[in-house]
Order: sequence, then structure tokens, then C-alpha cells
Amino acid sequence: MTPQKTGRGIGKWPETERPRERLLREGAESLSDAQLLAILLRVGRQEASAVKVGMEVLDRVGGISGLLHCSAEELCTIPGVGPAKAAQLKAAVEVGKRAVSAPLTTGMRISSSADLFKHYHARLRDLRHEIFAVVLLDAKNQVIRDVTISEGSLTLSIVHPREVFIPAMRASAAGVIFLHNHPSGDPTPSQEDRVLTARLVSAGSLLGIQVLDHLIVGDGRYVSFADQGWLNGEGARS
Repeated sequence: MTPQKTGRGIGKWPETERPRERLLREGAESLSDAQLLAILLRVGRQEASAVKVGMEVLDRVGGISGLLHCSAEELCTIPGVGPAKAAQLKAAVEVGKRAVSAPLTTGMRISSSADLFKHYHARLRDLRHEIFAVVLLDAKNQVIRDVTISEGSLTLSIVHPREVFIPAMRASAAGVIFLHNHPSGDPTPSQEDRVLTARLVSAGSLLGIQVLDHLIVGDGRYVSFADQGWLNGEGARS
């Protein structure tokens, strides 16, 4: 007979039912989302096990991916999840994001839009606001560093060529790659994206700094202006 689970700590469950022991025995992939959350929560609440609370968390936030968007304050409204547990869940989510988004490092060579997407997808895809950044490259297309230019709605007034190219000139960059995210998840460029890109390409040409690409990151996909052949001005007229 399966023992009744209440708010007891996982350590008091029969060993065959403990998610932590099962993880060590069979691997993390063998656990359900609720069981993984139970390991982080450690204990449930009165008349509800940690797995049950984990299931309620998933139901409230819309599945495991919902934890990316849910704030710690929102998590605290779920019975059995206080500030400490909410902090643990958010910390685990952030660790996961950082683990899958290998950061750009000085000297790294960018050879394709796919390379850039791999580095920035996890970092940008779940943001609720837009970020516009520029990757500074040397003459060998090796990374010098990246710089966030603006956060918020992307407009011509916020992303001004002066703000974009000052970091590039200070770093003596030979080339730049622009990138920003679309919180909607759809990376299709807007007309304003196209006009802005054409404006920045023109400014870079005057300064002798080559614009190599503009990458728009969505949810699981991206659009590269270079891949589409839009850096020659065609993108602004499409």
C-alpha cells in the first residue's frame, strides 16, 4: 500500500519514493517536472507533499517553462511556497539558463549567425522587454566584448547611431554585430527594425566599421539580416 504523503520532508518518505534517491539511481531525466521541483522545495505543507506542491506550482505558472516568467513574488502566493523556496526555484532557473547559454568570451570567433544565436538564445528569449546589444569584433572577427545599448521598446530615438558606435570606436573594433530580442517570440523584423538597421549600416560605413549582421532572437528561432541579404539596404524596403 502506498503510504499517505502529507507535508513530511522528503527524507521521511520510503526510499523508493524519494525523488532525490531516484535521481541518483536513474538520472534526472527519469523524474517528472513536479518531482524535480519537489527536490528543490524539500518539504510540502500540511496535507500536501512536496511533489503535490510542485504540481500546484506547475499548474499555477503554466508548466515548467512558466517559471522563466514568474516572479518570486508571484511564487510566494502559492500555498507552501514562501520567500526561501521561491528564491530557490528562481535560482535554479537562472542556473539552468546560464548553463545552456555559453557566454561570449574575448577572442572567440563568430563564424555564423547560428553561433551567435546559440550564445544569446537562452539569455534573451524569455525577457518581457526588448534589449538591443552590439557585439564588437576585431579584424579577424574575434569577439572583443558585447555591450548592451538599450533596454525597453526598440525605437529610432532610443537606439541612436552615436550610442551604438561610441563603444565600437573606443574598442577600435573593425566590425560589429547587432542583436535584439522580440518578447513576442516571433523574430520577424518590423519595419522599424529594418529602417533602424539600414540607418546603422550607413553610419558604420561612414565610420569605417563594418556591420556584419543584425540578429533578431525569438523563441527557438531567429532572423539574420546577413543571411537574408538585407544589409545592403534591401531590408529597409521590404
